Amino acid sequence: MTRSKEQLWSERQGNNTRRPDEIRSEYERDLSRLIHSSAFRRLQSKTQVLGLGESDFYRTRLTHSMEVAQIGSGILSQLNILYPVGATEAEFLPHSMEVAHSGSGILSQLNILYPVGATEAEFLPHPSLMQAICLAHDIGHPPFGHGGEVALNYCMRAYGGFEGNGQTLRILTQLDKYTESNGLDPTRRLILGVLKYPASYSEVVNESAYGQLQSGSREWLFKSSGFKPPKCYLDSEADTVSFALQPFDHDDALLFRSGRKTTEPVEHRKTKYKALDTTIMDLADEISYSLHDLEDAISLRMIDKSMWMDYFSDKSHLFEACQRSSFDLTAEDVADKLFGRSYLRKECIGTLVHLMITSVTLQVQNPDFKCGMLRYKVALPAEVEALREAIFSLVEDKVIRHENVQLLEFKGQKLIVELFNVLASDPTRFLPAETCKKYREAEKADDKKMRVISDYVSGMTDEYATRMYEKIFVPRKGSIFDRL
Repeated sequence: MTRSKEQLWSERQGNNTRRPDEIRSEYERDLSRLIHSSAFRRLQSKTQVLGLGESDFYRTRLTHSMEVAQIGSGILSQLNILYPVGATEAEFLPHSMEVAHSGSGILSQLNILYPVGATEAEFLPHPSLMQAICLAHDIGHPPFGHGGEVALNYCMRAYGGFEGNGQTLRILTQLDKYTESNGLDPTRRLILGVLKYPASYSEVVNESAYGQLQSGSREWLFKSSGFKPPKCYLDSEADTVSFALQPFDHDDALLFRSGRKTTEPVEHRKTKYKALDTTIMDLADEISYSLHDLEDAISLRMIDKSMWMDYFSDKSHLFEACQRSSFDLTAEDVADKLFGRSYLRKECIGTLVHLMITSVTLQVQNPDFKCGMLRYKVALPAEVEALREAIFSLVEDKVIRHENVQLLEFKGQKLIVELFNVLASDPTRFLPAETCKKYREAEKADDKKMRVISDYVSGMTDEYATRMYEKIFVPRKGSIFDRL
């Protein structure tokens, strides 16, 4: 019997039988499994931007992921309004007699891109699936934010590297304990949704892009910029990615995995395309870290009103370009609200989020794709994207690049490198029993065994990694009963 497209996308790699009288769809099962997973819970103790010790108010990876899921759901709702089931773009295109001769070529091209009977609505994800993709997007990130990610890539550079998004895929499909060997055993479409970069580490890494290696006892003393990982999935997930791409025809899969030219010979190679669901999640993530990190920065007084006004003194046109019925604020209006009473700040952040959610549209990323899940991407109009980028640039300059934030990242970098090196020096001596068993059972190849250590370290929370470091390196009496 021929399977429907939906059945193909809701398939799993493992042999998970549905329970009798199961009332959930496969995508609802994805969401349930994710929420109850240990990897998701650990996000409550992983750094977003500001250190966890600053306050219980500022965002962690968990609260950030919840906000991304809420924004992603809003974007999906907006798309369902713009592109209702049964409606096609072709219905809204004018007849050829209604356009001037100079525009007929454009109309012809639009009719090619949007043929009668083709509708984006059939490619939009299920709401539970969209939430699951958004909630899962950060579960592979190690302790101490990007400092931890760079440190693990440095340690694993000879064994297949490390990349946070690639680790997310690994956790979902292998490491989490919901099944014996398939992790959460996610549906094919959830796998595709979290696949931000559809190329393996070995396909995109450029060894000349890495910085100078350190020698001696201070191996952790290296420039972070010199060991940023290439954006990729890990080679160990090749079979999983093949499973995710199986329903696409050969040409679509090949084009989807193609790269784009790099501007510098010392850059890692980069992928060009993301699936539709991934672009929704990615945009929700960008909106969240642009606006919600701004809110945290204002609360911490890392950005004040004078900084805002100085920065936007020659950028007021960005707000004017976004004027519409739901948004009529100027740069000064936004400043008055953001730096006024707390409820005004919250209202202003909400207004900016609403502006971006209600502005989204579907765009064709490449008309050569046959499947709408690859042909379309979600995006903001140029003027709204320009405003978002400007706000993020302010946050990046005043917060992310702040020397105190960078010092905390470096501290995490040092801690992870030293912790990794101790564990790798004598794994069967120092790894906990369950992890040690995995290490012993791993194939003899060094990359397989080192990946077990990488999995263990990357799965730590900030607090767990700090306590383990202190247990090893801080000279005090200690006890065999000290718990991590």
